[in-house]
Amino acid sequence: MIRFPLISCLFAALTVVCCGGTKDQPEPSGKYNLSLSEESLSTDYGAHSWNITVTSDCDWGVSSGARDWCTVSPSGGISGKSVVTVTLTENKTGVARETVLTFRYGSLSKTVPVRQGFQPEDIDDGEIIAPEGYTLVWHDEFDSGSDLSSDWTHEVKNSGWVNNELQNYVDRVTPFGDRVTSVSGGALRINCLKASNGKVYSGRVYAKRNTGWLYGYFEARIKLPRGRGTWPAFWMMPVQFTSWPADGEIDIMEEVGYHPDYTSSSIHCQAYYHTIGTQKTHEQYTAGAEGKYHVYACEWTPDALHFFVDGKHHFTFENDGTGNKDTWPFSAPFYPILNLAWGGDWGGAQGVDESALPVTMSVDYIRVFQKQ
Repeated sequence: MIRFPLISCLFAALTVVCCGGTKDQPEPSGKYNLSLSEESLSTDYGAHSWNITVTSDCDWGVSSGARDWCTVSPSGGISGKSVVTVTLTENKTGVARETVLTFRYGSLSKTVPVRQGFQPEDIDDGEIIAPEGYTLVWHDEFDSGSDLSSDWTHEVKNSGWVNNELQNYVDRVTPFGDRVTSVSGGALRINCLKASNGKVYSGRVYAKRNTGWLYGYFEARIKLPRGRGTWPAFWMMPVQFTSWPADGEIDIMEEVGYHPDYTSSSIHCQAYYHTIGTQKTHEQYTAGAEGKYHVYACEWTPDALHFFVDGKHHFTFENDGTGNKDTWPFSAPFYPILNLAWGGDWGGAQGVDESALPVTMSVDYIRVFQKQ
């Protein structure tokens, strides 16, 4: 009789640590005691760790409700004093996140809430100023709701669909409930993440895909992610698409993580495209492109495509005036695209670093201006 409670306590703790799902036998209230040096944990968005001193007269186990970003070590201990280290990864989601640590001893438990803040966005809430001669015809400031509006369409495709990219594009959420696109804090967030099934998921969205615009000034304010394997882009494709590259492609901004902060603008058509090495492109160093917002823009007229970063012109592709679609297919409506690819022919040219995941591409706004 003297040993029975001790055996029961050890069995219950072993069940928590090793087996998990077995139901504990009920214990008399107050039979065992456990105290913790911390009642709650809170920090900013950065990576952080704490030590919690556990004092118990019984074996115990602990688990985290969010093992992808909040881990504990060790996962249990014996009677006496022990130290548990709680480790949080950097919060790159743009929203605060919370979980709980659950300490179990015998049939009893105690919880410690954990909260991690987020890095405030450098959101531009200023007046919308149209370029000279232009009028605003459509925009999304991402300042309401939690989902994209009906103006947007999500692409849904498995990995390998294009450019040998590794991500799976899904509509808003993965099969496990993780968001690949969301609207929060005044920005669109396109998240690329690795799920428990080992697959990588991300988002690719189209604005006004069925109508698009013919000519105009297109701009978006974007903060790029960090990590070897990332391939974020802001670009445009034709509404009436039949074949690539014959129908054209306008790349306003692309960047790959293994060449950080070097952004490029390009065009593709039958005469000029990357597969045969004739694409027309210009790359430049954009200080802080990864981690800070910059404005990427294209002015598209019947005569030329002009590309800008933060209002500074850096590249022009001119219409040669021959009327040949092979060299100028840019006389039909196009629609804007925002996406975050992982790996692929360019993004994965120097391999990928999965330890960088999850990563987020943030878009403060996207605007379209036209001449009236």
